Amino acid sequence: MSEFLQLMSQHPWLFITLSFIFAATIGSFLNVVIHRMPVMMKREWQQECNAYIEEYHASSLDKSALKKLTAPIDNYPERYNLIAPGSACPKCGNKIKPWQNIPVLGWIMLKGQCANCKTSISARYPVVEALTGLLVAVLAWHFGPNIQFALAALLTFILIALTFIDLDEMLLPDQLTLPLVWLGLLVNLPGTFTDLQSAIIGAVAGYLSLWSVFWLFKLLTGKEGMGYGDFKLMAVFGAWLGWQFLPVIILLSSLVGAIVGIAMILAKRLSREKPIPFGPYIAAAGWIALVYGQQIIDWYLGNML
Repeated sequence: MSEFLQLMSQHPWLFITLSFIFAATIGSFLNVVIHRMPVMMKREWQQECNAYIEEYHASSLDKSALKKLTAPIDNYPERYNLIAPGSACPKCGNKIKPWQNIPVLGWIMLKGQCANCKTSISARYPVVEALTGLLVAVLAWHFGPNIQFALAALLTFILIALTFIDLDEMLLPDQLTLPLVWLGLLVNLPGTFTDLQSAIIGAVAGYLSLWSVFWLFKLLTGKEGMGYGDFKLMAVFGAWLGWQFLPVIILLSSLVGAIVGIAMILAKRLSREKPIPFGPYIAAAGWIALVYGQQIIDWYLGNML
């Protein structure tokens, strides 16, 4: 292992290239997570609701009403998780061959269509793969072959999954955000990205910062301005990077979110009343802070003082 790390240190472009290829392959799996995790969560919620209905309300409902309430909410196979069933065309059921699953290139070779029925395959699949590879390549260039790179890459993988799930479902699953908070604290036991005290304060301050905004907005308007998943995602970055980076993340995410929201309203792709997910902007701002946060803080302080 030490010889491999030494080789990668001596040939940084080889390390960056291998990091891109490996991460793009992980990006292919992230596409599965992005699509299937919400389905799995909805099924779990339905099972909990069904158990409640059958225990407390079954006697007050006729069979047809009970059957309607407990009917499946999707048309996917009964066994449906991150592993099974294997990837297949949703229209014709044709199994996707290994070579067709090559990140980015597989989609290009298929010309964006199912090999069997020619149904279009969303361009988002290669976009996620390429984005994952590109971001991890940047991390490889920034950190080099060390433990910081490995942990930052893991964080990036999960942030990409969270971003696209939130875009699709307005949902940041606890199954992803909460483990990241605890992992961030464990990661910083030896001070990998920040000292443990800053990480603990950061996790608390990250959560409370948006929680306070949420309740202030609700008291003033009677509406909920954001979801609890956003609080937890901010706690993630507090735990990983420390409380010192939270102002940068909040400012960057608010700025980008405002620009994108206004642009979409002006382009008439979004109504003023329709909510937009804030998680992707927090994730993007947090990732920028992970790589360039200290430079941003130094630049700001240097221009202010």
